Parts: sequence; structure tokens; C-alpha cells
Amino acid sequence: MVLHIKKEYADSISNDFTINNFQSSPTRFQFLDPPLLITLLSLLAATASPDAASSTVIGATYSASTASSTVIGATYSASTTATYPTPLLPERVASTVTSLGLAALRLDVSDPNLVRAFLYSNTSLLLTIPNALVPLLAANRTNALRWLYEHVVPFFPRTKIAAISVGNDVLESTPEFSQFLLPAIQNVHLALLDLGIRKIAVSTTFSFVNVVTAPFPPSAAQFIDAPLQTVIRPLLQFLRDTNSSFFVNVYPYNLYRLRSEIPIGFPLFQEHPFSFRDDMATGVRYWNLFDMMVDAVISAMAVAGHENIPLIVTETGWPSSSTDPREVEANPVYAELYIKGLLGHLKSGRGTPLRKEGVAQVYIYELIDKQVRVGRNWGILFANMTNKYKNVDYRSQSDSVLGGLGFFKMVLSQFLVFAFLLRGNAAISLL
Repeated sequence: MVLHIKKEYADSISNDFTINNFQSSPTRFQFLDPPLLITLLSLLAATASPDAASSTVIGATYSASTASSTVIGATYSASTTATYPTPLLPERVASTVTSLGLAALRLDVSDPNLVRAFLYSNTSLLLTIPNALVPLLAANRTNALRWLYEHVVPFFPRTKIAAISVGNDVLESTPEFSQFLLPAIQNVHLALLDLGIRKIAVSTTFSFVNVVTAPFPPSAAQFIDAPLQTVIRPLLQFLRDTNSSFFVNVYPYNLYRLRSEIPIGFPLFQEHPFSFRDDMATGVRYWNLFDMMVDAVISAMAVAGHENIPLIVTETGWPSSSTDPREVEANPVYAELYIKGLLGHLKSGRGTPLRKEGVAQVYIYELIDKQVRVGRNWGILFANMTNKYKNVDYRSQSDSVLGGLGFFKMVLSQFLVFAFLLRGNAAISLL
């Protein structure tokens, strides 16, 4: 038996491993660590029976670029913490995020004390500049430098600051500032370069319902005309030139409430026999509303001429309660179904129909509940910082797959498969 292995390196954590036995159909395996794979194959080759008569030629291709590895985070909201009579200690927030296994945290208000609390941690931060500062940042790069000197320079790179959002849903919250948005983003980016910082991406955050015409069919989605020409199209060009991402808030809950014809199982990742929607233009079948909304954004970017820009979902979630009696779907049962369904989908590595690698990051809204019962509560933690949902693993794919007995069982089972396949003389050639 002769085994040929071809390695293709990429920046993904999960790796597809395909064995093509020319006497049978291809078989697919998944390995997390290429050196471990090579070690196993070497052991098998060394222990193969020299008397075996098998001469089967097996071609094996190792590819690290086919599975998605979405980073999972949460949003820490200043409007929520404002309902607490005593502010939460930054160190407690940081330790809670670490204990949950969240790989990232989005701050909708970038408190320097909270940024400091994540020094030397493995948590990646997405900072937000308030909408009120957008005109000032657009007017003068010095203002951008001043903000960076207070919120970034004292901590980076000891704190893993990955990105900065200049404003949050500016088109809806402060539409009069829309003309200043792109100049402000450019000034923050240039100010970072002035400081010698090139690893922090700069973008802004949009709300899905305020920028996309219609979510279905996703192939027909476009950006709304008014912001497209003045804000979104030039922003997409900037994102492409600077290797940054498009930030968007995606709430299937809000869309479900706007569209009464959507069955409840569709936004909750419940794959019932008739809980799907077909895009007749592309022939794609959608089994959940989250994928449909993400692909609508991707289609809109493609129409605008920039289909390959990475996408980050800066907010998504489902409320576990509401003081509005009409919101009967805002309950802990549905919220838990959504969170578990979302996490399971992200960790499956399937991506979306139009983007197999999936979205780059997803931030669950939000980390904790309000202290005062007014409006909706979205937190994955109660106000006392205890877990709201049981048996939920918030770790990203790279962390959760490596942990626990599951990894050992996977390696052992695949070792036995290779032992069966390589029971003849094995000559290993690394291509």
C-alpha cells in the first residue's frame, strides 16, 4: 500500500481529510492537528504487516480551508449596566467572560477601566466609539488620536483589541451624522497608522432592518438606495482596501415579529419537515432565519460590487422576557432554543449557503440582564451574574472541540479506521 498525503495550509482550525480509495467511494475524516495526523500515520506505517499483499493505492488530501471557525462573543451593554445602582467591577466582568469561555467581547461603550481589566487575557475586544463623537472625528484626525490615546494606546497589544466600530447604527440613531461617518472611519484608521498600529480593523455597525431592502429571497436583497450611494458603497471600498469587515446587527426575533407568515420554528433553528424556505432564483434551501438574513447581506454586498468582504454579526439574540404583554414570544424557553440553536449551527462548520466559511464573528446580545425590569431582557446571565440557561457551551469551535473526552474519542476512532485501511505495507510520501 502506498499513501500519498498532500498538505494545503490555511488559517482554519478544522481540517478536512479525504481518503480516496480507488476501490471504493471517498471517505471524509476531520483532524484538528496536522502533526498529530502525520504521527498517527507514521506509527501505522511502522507497525504495518510486511507480509500483507495489499497493493491498494490511496490518495489523501489534507485541506485546512474548508470548514468555518466562527469566533463567538457577547455584547456588554452600557445601557444595561446603567440600570444597576452600583456599577459592576471591571475585574468581575472580565472573570465572568473568561469563565463562560467566550472568545470575544463587544463593548458598546469603551470604558478604559474595562479595557484594562482584560490585560493579558485571551479575550478579543471590539470597541465602539459613541455616535456623538462621529462629527468631531471626521473634522480632525487629532480628535481621533486623542480618543485612541485614552482607549487603545495604554493597553494594546497587552489587551487584544481586534477592531473598532465608529458609531453604532448611526443611520437610524443619528441620521444627521451619516455624512460624517466615512471621514470619521478614515481618520481613526489613519490615526492608528500614525501610531504604528496596523492590526486593529476599523468599521461601523449597521442594523439589518435599516439597510437591507428585504430578506427574502436572499438573492434579491439589496441595500436601501439612500445610504447605499452616500455611505455604504464607499465604505465597502474602504473595507476592501483595509482588509476590514462589514458589521451588522442581525435579529431574527425582530424580523419574525414583522413578518407574521414566518413559522416560529424557522428563527429558532428547529428543523421541522416543513420549516424551510427555498430561494427559487438560486435553488438554495434555508432551514433557519439567521442564515437567510446573513445571506441577504452578502447578496446586497455582491450587488454593490463587494461580495468577498468578511461579515461580523455584532448583535444577535432573543429576549427571555418583556414587559410588553403583546410579546408572548419573548420568553426563556424560546430564548434558550435560539441561543443553543445558534451556537450549534455556528460550531457545525456549515457556514451559510452563500458563504461556506460562515461569518467571521458573532456577538450574542447581551451578556447580562437589566437590574430593573423595563422593556426586554436579553442577557445570557441574570442580573446577579448567574447562568440563565443550563448546559450551554459558549466556547468557539476551536476551543470546544479541543476540550474534553470528545477529542480523545475522535482521535481513537479515526486511528482505528486508518489501522484498518493501512494493514498492508505502507509507504508514506508527503507531497
